Amino acid sequence: MYKISKDTKIRLQKFLAHAGVCSRRAAETLISSGRVSIDGQIITKLGTRVDPYTNDIRVDGTRIVGEKSPIYILLNKPRGLLTTVHDPYGRPTVMGLLGKVPGRVYPVGRLDKDSEGLLLFTNDGALAYRLLHPSHKVSKTYHVTVKGIPSRAELEILRGGVEIEGVKTLPCKIKVLSTLSHSSVIEVILREGRKRQIKMMFNTIGHPVTRLIRVEMGPLKLGRLPPGRSRELTTSEIESLKIAVG
Repeated sequence: MYKISKDTKIRLQKFLAHAGVCSRRAAETLISSGRVSIDGQIITKLGTRVDPYTNDIRVDGTRIVGEKSPIYILLNKPRGLLTTVHDPYGRPTVMGLLGKVPGRVYPVGRLDKDSEGLLLFTNDGALAYRLLHPSHKVSKTYHVTVKGIPSRAELEILRGGVEIEGVKTLPCKIKVLSTLSHSSVIEVILREGRKRQIKMMFNTIGHPVTRLIRVEMGPLKLGRLPPGRSRELTTSEIESLKIAVG
């Protein structure tokens, strides 16, 4: 993780490179293409100077931070909470479940209000960016309960990709875990994470989702962590994550 004294400003592309997002040359391309923002404003001017401790620096919407000590926390998100640091309407968010944390952390990606399961928090912006970017192909595994029993042909359609909002989803892995008279539990493994993707996928074949639980993210596993509880990642888990994102 990049370290910097709090009274020092550096060039934006240098910060991104030292934070591990990409090389300095690639960072210049990110900036020029309008994919980097500072305090909510898109920045395209190379050489812009930033303070990693006071500026909100984001790449493709993912915050990149320069904290002294990286923090990694895994939460089993229950239903009914928003995945955001702050809600302007005062609705409950996942941050209320973390308790005392020795630094500011941010959720990596999102789970819908009615979705459950594995949610990672960190101040390691470079790792968060790589976990979320499709080019690094970090898999995310979900156990999905749907209405009815999808046919083999319907599941094969989902495996190959379906068009959602004008864009076809990437191929994914799907396996039926169990079936009842009016519902099915299906394991879905994705390597992308578009908003409400799984729910919209199953809507296209006429089997609405009634419950969605994320159980794995790359090498991380939810395991038996109770809903609403959190824990710090182990050293081996952190190393496995870093290996998974290259």
